[in-house]
Amino acid sequence: MTTAKRDTYTPETLLTVAVRVFNERGYDGTSMEHLSQAAGISKSSIYHHVASKEELLRRAVSRALDALFETLDEPGAVEGRAIDRVEYVTRRTVEVLMAELPYVTLLLRVRGNTTTERWALERRREFDQRVSELMRAAADAGDLRADVDDRLATRLLFGMVNSLVEWYRPHPGAAQEEEERLAGTVVRLAFDGLRTHR
Repeated sequence: MTTAKRDTYTPETLLTVAVRVFNERGYDGTSMEHLSQAAGISKSSIYHHVASKEELLRRAVSRALDALFETLDEPGAVEGRAIDRVEYVTRRTVEVLMAELPYVTLLLRVRGNTTTERWALERRREFDQRVSELMRAAADAGDLRADVDDRLATRLLFGMVNSLVEWYRPHPGAAQEEEERLAGTVVRLAFDGLRTHR
């Protein structure tokens, strides 16, 4: 019976368990023993899939970061007016957060205590910088208020977006409708205040 369970365990299901435990206990507060107990497999079975706890962290935060950076290459993020592009990226960021909630939650909780955490923080700063550049381009085009600093606006915008991990819980069966409503609300709240009214 135990052998069958181990045989069906995959790197993906192990990652799902690890992310849940990291989010519950904190990365620093999680041991391989905790992961072993949560997964219902031996530590040696975990080591069959990954070299270390930090490798699991790297895989998890990479999943969140890859999804976020992919939005920056989508047509809506690279074509058209800067204001439309930054609204698109904001909407898609909310959608990614909801679709990858446990992974983005973990990403937002890294503190820089390990090589992987420092790498993740640097990638987050790079993402924020790319959005800030879009905000600046929209302001230069006269579509965003010139009296609001673009870097500060970016930080406040993503402060609002990132706060969703603290309270958003998906309701089964209504995911797409919820995502569209929530993403639309975030965009309206943010950009009704940031857009110029001409």
